[in-house]
Amino acid sequence: MPPTTRILDEAQRLNGVSGRLDSLAEQFPVVSEALLVIASAIRDHAVLLELLVATKILPSSEIQ
Repeated sequence: MPPTTRILDEAQRLNGVSGRLDSLAEQFPVVSEALLVIASAIRDHAVLLELLVATKILPSSEIQ
């Protein structure tokens, strides 16, 4: 499996985790704020992985 696919798969998994944390935040109001902050941070990291692929890996593979 190419590294781009593997990294993008991980980004997708992180987005799934973030979504599940959002759902838990709705179910448990006492910790909802903390869960939403964590979910947002995880989403941000998923975006960073996607940007890494788009800006560092794909452009260099197009040159070769």
